[in-house]
Amino acid sequence: MNLEYFIAKRLFNSKEHKSSISAPIIKIAIAAVAIGMIMMIISIATGIGLQQKIRQKIAAFNGHINITSYTGNQSDVSTTPISTNQKFYPIFKDVDGIAHIQAVASKAGMIRTETAFEGIIYKGVGKEYDWKNIQEYLIQGRIPNFKGELNNEILISQFLAERLNLKLGQSFNTFFMREEIDAMPKARRFKIVGIYNSGFQEFDASFIIGDIRHLQMINRWKPDQVGAFEVFVDDFSAIKEKTDAVYDEIPSTLNVQPITEKFYYIFEWLQLFDFNIVVILIIMIIVATINMVVALLVLILERTQMIGILKSMGTNNWSIRKIFLYNAFYLIIRGLFWGNLIGIGLLVLQKQFEIIKLNPESYYVNVAPVDINLLYIVALNIGTVLVCLLVLLIPSYIITKISPAKTIRFE
Repeated sequence: MNLEYFIAKRLFNSKEHKSSISAPIIKIAIAAVAIGMIMMIISIATGIGLQQKIRQKIAAFNGHINITSYTGNQSDVSTTPISTNQKFYPIFKDVDGIAHIQAVASKAGMIRTETAFEGIIYKGVGKEYDWKNIQEYLIQGRIPNFKGELNNEILISQFLAERLNLKLGQSFNTFFMREEIDAMPKARRFKIVGIYNSGFQEFDASFIIGDIRHLQMINRWKPDQVGAFEVFVDDFSAIKEKTDAVYDEIPSTLNVQPITEKFYYIFEWLQLFDFNIVVILIIMIIVATINMVVALLVLILERTQMIGILKSMGTNNWSIRKIFLYNAFYLIIRGLFWGNLIGIGLLVLQKQFEIIKLNPESYYVNVAPVDINLLYIVALNIGTVLVCLLVLLIPSYIITKISPAKTIRFE
């Protein structure tokens, strides 16, 4: 039998213990551990969830890596065509970890209706375009079909549709400027078959998605000429290594750019979340540990006579310290139980019902995204227990200074 554990269990379950002076302090300590765990779980889940959601949105509209011509053009508009007769297209076989590659082109234009007009960027895509990345943002209608004959179907954002007072199924005129001086703009009439809302204002305010063959005709490109290639990787954390590998496999006339460089200001902002999460974790663990230290000291002082009796019977200091560490461990586990229950419960509610909304202009998302990762939660619990118990070894050292002769008479 584990004597230390037996005594600790009897102490904690005794009625005298529950009505003692230390009872409210113990409840405060349990509450501190629970609140700390709730805050840590929520901060990690929302921080990582926001990072993943924003990365996902940027990649959905741009791919992870862009292959473009070697020009000084830094805009979203395609100016120099690239031939699709490349060894890496339509399947990138020479680099492992490439999930998909697709050809795209883009051109600036203006939508004109009877009551309004708006500048836009027409993104042309082909039959190999992976619509799975856009599907979740579709709120009305369907995905355009570009696998057959050339058609005028397009996908437009809810933001643009509302500004232009356009509805699903309506058609509108779009004008594209030509490169020739004094040349009349070319007009195309498109029909809305789908409306999306990504919550990413930078994309929603600009992009409509249609058949790439329209741009090939407007730009007088050949059928095998496109504006760029979008590459998707399996593992986003390896995007830098994959970018270097892709660059080594493409012709010298082409350039590569990962979205971490193209949208560097967003990804630098996202990196701040890692720092914020670490700060929150440290603060919450410190608060929980301080409360546990106070609770342990009160428990020791309350049981001074018992400590003296155990010492007089020959019990060594470490065994007595273990009794109180078992007590502290029990308190920590109770706090962690309630913290996990409430914290995970709040995350599930947010994920299912999207209770907390965010301003997309500031956070690039409409609702606070959460990532419920059991690995992170288990690591948090184990880390909290270990840190608290290691720190509690220090106040438990006071037991070694207690004299049996004095404490037996202690009132």
